[in-house]
Amino acid sequence: MSPQISPSILAADFARLADEAEAVRGADWLHVDVMDNHFVPNLTLGLPVVESLRKATDIPIDCHLMIEDPDRWAPQYAEAGAGSVTFHVEAAAAPVRLAREIRSLGARASMALKPATPIEPYEDLLSELDMLLIMTVEPGFGGQSFLDIMLPKIRRTRELINRHGLQLWLQIDGGVSAETIERCADAGADVFVAGSAVYGAEDPAEAVRKLRAQAAAATENAPWVHRH
Repeated sequence: MSPQISPSILAADFARLADEAEAVRGADWLHVDVMDNHFVPNLTLGLPVVESLRKATDIPIDCHLMIEDPDRWAPQYAEAGAGSVTFHVEAAAAPVRLAREIRSLGARASMALKPATPIEPYEDLLSELDMLLIMTVEPGFGGQSFLDIMLPKIRRTRELINRHGLQLWLQIDGGVSAETIERCADAGADVFVAGSAVYGAEDPAEAVRKLRAQAAAATENAPWVHRH
């Protein structure tokens, strides 16, 4: 699969979200961070904004739920029109049941892991998912520096995906920029959430194109592609 870029509106101007969505035309997804000030120490936006964005843009919505009780709330984001809904395994009571419910509502089911959460205990769940998100910063705030110590975890996750022959997207979120995206693509990531690197650029749409091109070039020579 070609690398995909998902600009995070956490770095956009919240007063102009429809315009900010238009500014990244050509992006694969529009990443919406939902935080509840419980699971993470920050409060952002919720269902009404997702519903409004869905009407304002043709770019599919990629919802990342950093909230408590996703078993209750995540299906509502699928019903609101999100194309992909990500819940945190640390917060989910029944991740397999939740993934199946999200899928049944027509959205892609994705599971996120905090930096300290290992992938290995969840190997048997991977076949139930459409995407896995590895956080490359601690969730809760935008603009953080990329954690290089996550690269081995990305590699191990890609190896598990390949070993099982799964068509599973591997997303990373946190500190993705022109300086870090190639290392992540080489390690095995193929969907990249970028906030400041896109919305802090003079031309956000061009920033998306450049990041995608960098990731594609790194993927071509990545060892995980050739081993697969």
